[in-house]
Amino acid sequence: MLFNSLQFLIFFPVVTLIYFLLPHRFRWLHLLIASCVFYMAFIPIYILILFFTIIIDYIAGIMIEKESGHRRKMFLVASILANVGVLAFFKYFNFFTENVNAFLALLHITTHKVPLLKIILPIGLSFHTFQAMSYTIEVYRGHQKAERHFGIYALYVMFYPQLVAGPIERPQNLLHQFKEEHKFSSQNLLDGLRLMLWGFFKKLVIADRLALYVSIVYNAPNDYHYLNLVIATLFFTVQIYCDFSGYSDIAIGAAKTMGFDLMINFNRPYFSKNIQEFWKKWHISLSTWFRDYLYISLGGNRVGVRRAYFNVAAVFLVSGFWHGANWTFIIWGALHTVFIMTYMLIQQFTKIRLPNTWIVNILSGIFTFCLVAFAWIFFRANNVSDAFLIVKHIFTCYHQVPFRVTVTDLVNQSEFGRFSILVSVSMSAFMLISERRLTVTLSNLNSKPVRDIVYCTCILTIIILLGVFHNNSFIYFQF
Repeated sequence: MLFNSLQFLIFFPVVTLIYFLLPHRFRWLHLLIASCVFYMAFIPIYILILFFTIIIDYIAGIMIEKESGHRRKMFLVASILANVGVLAFFKYFNFFTENVNAFLALLHITTHKVPLLKIILPIGLSFHTFQAMSYTIEVYRGHQKAERHFGIYALYVMFYPQLVAGPIERPQNLLHQFKEEHKFSSQNLLDGLRLMLWGFFKKLVIADRLALYVSIVYNAPNDYHYLNLVIATLFFTVQIYCDFSGYSDIAIGAAKTMGFDLMINFNRPYFSKNIQEFWKKWHISLSTWFRDYLYISLGGNRVGVRRAYFNVAAVFLVSGFWHGANWTFIIWGALHTVFIMTYMLIQQFTKIRLPNTWIVNILSGIFTFCLVAFAWIFFRANNVSDAFLIVKHIFTCYHQVPFRVTVTDLVNQSEFGRFSILVSVSMSAFMLISERRLTVTLSNLNSKPVRDIVYCTCILTIIILLGVFHNNSFIYFQF
């Protein structure tokens, strides 16, 4: 079920209302059923995949806590293999098959072609797989007690607000909240609704409208002037932020209305002064997951210098591969590997320390933003050849075709008026969108209720006037 759908517009208030009407002892069951309904709105049969991994990890968690020595590790490995195996089969089988077939063709061996599977990737598979893995790893490390209540554990994996695109929660933060009684709070309701409204604004008004331009240009990059490619790349840089952080805002807000606190997933990432800072602020739940469960497990920076750099490279290459079974994502991860390692080398082997002045901070911020935007080209391109074509055209100022000064040739006429309005306001709104907290400064309004009414009315009006209501999926649903 998409957040930006009529189904969810009915689903959310009904689920929230029933949650508070029910006695506390039945609320976990209500949320579990609601989460099943939410997930089954996509492809119902795929819920069996969730049940399979939930059962495996539930049993594994208990056995890890119960056993000692080698047997504890055996159950952890069994749990990880089950989760990674499901992920590898559905997400990466065809990718590896295509590459094996291409390699065989290169060797002129065509008689042993491996057939592709006609399967659809279960939505949000990477997200709930990583959340499930964090549970068994934390139990193994002794940071979390094994959950004996099967329904509560299943809800931890399936909690509908963050089921398909995060934030990827840790058991220490979320499991205990399902056991606590949450009384209705008007403040939680208002805070949650404000955050949800902000998320819808970012998704419907900014991301989906910028996508109109980005999709057309990126689907035929050879037909457009290099300036159109530059604009489309900058638009996508804003689009992916607004799309994904918008989802996170809606998820965090929906949970907040019922009294649940989910972790912050973005913290003004495009205002970072270096690439390392960017990765501390972008998709925080995933970057910290890789830090805690992969980077540290490989030895982190406690090992030799060469091994530490290898660990960094492994994290970013795996991160790229996590995003999708396509060489474009692997190259995207490799680019960030180069960026991070170069920054670390400069920090380690030179004594260059930039002064902390506003002009230096602005220039370093712009440079970091350009690096990130450049890498997004490979993330967004339909294939590797398109990505390199776009890079070539941008950096050689290729202009065999004319620059489309207006967007009338890119977007149909009925959309042009609203689109042109958005282009003029989206970049200025971007500063507000990137703020960590939703605070509206209205100096002449001291009453919070009045401020809230004005804020919500303005945002809702903008959504109605400028929103794209085509039920466009969120970008990160494909991961």
